[in-house]
Amino acid sequence: MSHVPHELAEEFPDKTDRLHDLKTTNAHFAKLFDEYHVVNREIHRIETRVEAATDERSTDLRKQRMHLKDEIAAMLSQD
Repeated sequence: MSHVPHELAEEFPDKTDRLHDLKTTNAHFAKLFDEYHVVNREIHRIETRVEAATDERSTDLRKQRMHLKDEIAAMLSQD
């Protein structure tokens, strides 16, 4: 499998343990985590031309990924 940029472990390298803990103990976080990966992989398929998409679709997906990442970052920073 090719490398997919923007994986959460790369985005938050100092929070990998917290990512795992929240994913296994917080249902809302797990949903956000999974949704982020679905969107991120779709963006990667579009960027590598495996899948076609309009510019509008690409932009919408990037905005969705950014929103999910912001929500995930907020949850990671809570103690």
